[in-house]
Amino acid sequence: MKTRIGKTFRWEMGHRLPYHSGGCENIHGHSYRLWVEVIGEPDEQGMVIDYYEIKAIVQPIIRQLDHSFLCDRSDTILCEFFQQHPHFKVQYVDFPTTAENIAQHILSLLLPHFEQFPNIEEVRVRVAETETTFAEVSAQLSNRVKQTQDQQ
Repeated sequence: MKTRIGKTFRWEMGHRLPYHSGGCENIHGHSYRLWVEVIGEPDEQGMVIDYYEIKAIVQPIIRQLDHSFLCDRSDTILCEFFQQHPHFKVQYVDFPTTAENIAQHILSLLLPHFEQFPNIEEVRVRVAETETTFAEVSAQLSNRVKQTQDQQ
């Protein structure tokens, strides 16, 4: 029986959306919350995946992002500032740092790790940047979907 399990993570991070006409064009930060969910068939011990495995996969990404500034490389003003002040913890990305794009980015980093688990069929990521807002993305692990279809 397909089962969904998940684990939650938290981190603090700054960013800005320079093209935004509201307050988000300013440098600001959030207490982010991440949900990582996987869907698949439990193994013979009754687990889809051990929660410790999920933590081992996700925690390095959280450590990299925590207390950093996520800087879009197209934001020339802040890129120049951070080049002049190299002591700040900065993560450079090639996309506007919206919750939607952050969720997609994290999912893309996670997928290769979850591919190693043959019973996992789908991975879902939800990124909340406030108590009331979130973005969610998911991906089917293509080889699992094909295997499931072939078995039917």
